[in-house]
Amino acid sequence: KEEGRMETVFKPADHGYAGEIDLHWDAERILFTLSDSVNWKVMEMDLASGQARQVSRSPADVDCFDAAYLPNGNIVFGSTANYQSVPCWHGIRRVSNLYIMREDGSGMRRLCYDQDHDLHPAVLGNGQILYNRWDYTGIAHIYFRQQMVMNPDGTAQRAIYGSNSWYPNSIYFSREIPENPGKLVSILSGYHGVPRMGQLVVIDTKKGWHEEDGLVARISGKGEGISPRYQDDLVGKDWPKFATPYPLNDQYFLVSAWNKNTNSVGIYLADIFDNLVLIKEIPGHALLEPIPLKSQKKPPVIPDKVNLEEDDATVYIHNVYAGPGLKGVPKGTIEKMRVLAYNYGIFGMAGPDKIGYGGPWEAMQIIGTVPVEEDGSAMFKVPANMPIAFQPLDKDGAAVQLMRSWVTAMPGEFMSCVGCHEGPDEIAPSVYAQAAGKQPREIKNWYGDPRGFDFEREVQPVLNRHC
Repeated sequence: KEEGRMETVFKPADHGYAGEIDLHWDAERILFTLSDSVNWKVMEMDLASGQARQVSRSPADVDCFDAAYLPNGNIVFGSTANYQSVPCWHGIRRVSNLYIMREDGSGMRRLCYDQDHDLHPAVLGNGQILYNRWDYTGIAHIYFRQQMVMNPDGTAQRAIYGSNSWYPNSIYFSREIPENPGKLVSILSGYHGVPRMGQLVVIDTKKGWHEEDGLVARISGKGEGISPRYQDDLVGKDWPKFATPYPLNDQYFLVSAWNKNTNSVGIYLADIFDNLVLIKEIPGHALLEPIPLKSQKKPPVIPDKVNLEEDDATVYIHNVYAGPGLKGVPKGTIEKMRVLAYNYGIFGMAGPDKIGYGGPWEAMQIIGTVPVEEDGSAMFKVPANMPIAFQPLDKDGAAVQLMRSWVTAMPGEFMSCVGCHEGPDEIAPSVYAQAAGKQPREIKNWYGDPRGFDFEREVQPVLNRHC
């Protein structure tokens, strides 16, 4: 049959990179990433005129990329403005966290304070931001690239798939299937091996959020199903290798695919019935990020809930005994909650040759403790814009459980949870909680001001005194 006509709308100068495309809901303009001899930057193009302009404003040593339009007119994007570095690369690779800015590039503000990369921001039908968070903190390092959501102002950050899971290692390029809330088309991948390519899968977060529980379909073109495996190079032997899927509806998806023994990546139409139809390929080239040029319904605007005049936030825990985190722990065991903070590595100062090896790769500090009520509820203030974790303590001050991850609250945010590691679909029961009737508690310092734990400072004086 007759092929469609290919047309070049933008070509970078000096062999630069242009990609990471996001189409506006009116289908009249796109955001994309452009690299040049200075840095990476967010660009916008008017599709009718072909005119492109630079949106992001950053110094030469800061990169901005991977942008998406937000319903309120702002733009979410990744940036290395945090000046952090990737721990497994020993501090020589830069970390990208998510930021927002206005459409003219002004008002840049950081949303995520994460240890490693935040990737692939995409807007859900309810107006929230879906993204991939790369975790290394306190867990097996090759198994944590989970799916997160948050409001466009950075509030309500939470995991919706893959938290505390050993399979799959990674989920990339997720997009919500139109008119199907909670249902995603994604790329399931490993850790080492092929870069951000792998199996084409459909995830239903309403059916499950852990391990393979929510993986409802795999599209391979060969009748291959979901096969959970715990290994590093998870998809190295799988063909085709897929990337950058785009859902048309709940049955059909555009996707880029690389077949074995070929030197090209083509664009295919995939369907839920496991069929693959080649749309276009060019030998020796990779065709990526297929997006249909059509208008879409704009998601609702979620009002901002931050107060940039404040420097703290409020955390409310309905019942620490709810959820699997403290399963089997008798009620009344927990008397306090320890609040920890993470300090992630800057350029040249991260990784197992600096801190840790098989465990955490970053400096931790104890912010302090807060009381837990007899019924397991707690409400307290925490520093905003800081990655924090919680440890429930018994009467002796010993940790009964460890939170091997972190949360970040925005200034003025009221952050709440049902219990310890409850599922993303769980809600608190309509039962009065003692903490709800009191003012939020202030954190009590732990033997002095918050600081990093150092053996010579904290432990050696005790040994000198008593040994």
